[in-house]
Amino acid sequence: LEKARKTIDTNLRRVAKKKHAEDKTAQEALVAGALSRLHTTTSLEKAVKDADLVIEAIVENIDVKRKLFSEIEKLAKPSAILTTNTSSFRLADIAVNLKSKSQFGGLHFFNPVPVMKLLEIVRHDETSKETFETLMEYGKDIGKKTVACKDTPGFIVNRLLVPYMFEALRLVERGDASMEDVDVAMKLGAGYPMGPFELCDYVG
Repeated sequence: LEKARKTIDTNLRRVAKKKHAEDKTAQEALVAGALSRLHTTTSLEKAVKDADLVIEAIVENIDVKRKLFSEIEKLAKPSAILTTNTSSFRLADIAVNLKSKSQFGGLHFFNPVPVMKLLEIVRHDETSKETFETLMEYGKDIGKKTVACKDTPGFIVNRLLVPYMFEALRLVERGDASMEDVDVAMKLGAGYPMGPFELCDYVG
């Protein structure tokens, strides 16, 4: 937990420096204020028992996610909204064991979260209108640009991004172009901030 807090502290300071470049007092106030609202624990019960909104962001393993949500639902308030940050799985497949599927939705953030403005709000067939609207409002409250999407694999961004990255790999495999030239071409020709191979290296 201490290592995680140090990482968060480092990331917050980076954001604070960008936001208040010439004002160190404002930088420190931003970091201190954010950290004062952060509470860490290894206890799932303590983490969710009083939460109005739970955001899951664990490994992309659907069985592990299903098991975790089954445990969370038992420990959280009946009124709590449960969400997943999955980037690929369908929400309906994750929620199979949930009793209150109407209070389940998707909040797909993009890395690095403090920098990337986009937040995909995903609803499955059983997500209630109230839950969906609450998630949209939450996204706006934290300063994100929200886009709505139905429960389709990859949602919007990854549904379009993954085929693009695979095609870049095929170009290089066929010997049509080098990785470096593909990256340069997409940055200068299409205006992308990163080429597909730079992006692969970044996201892992």
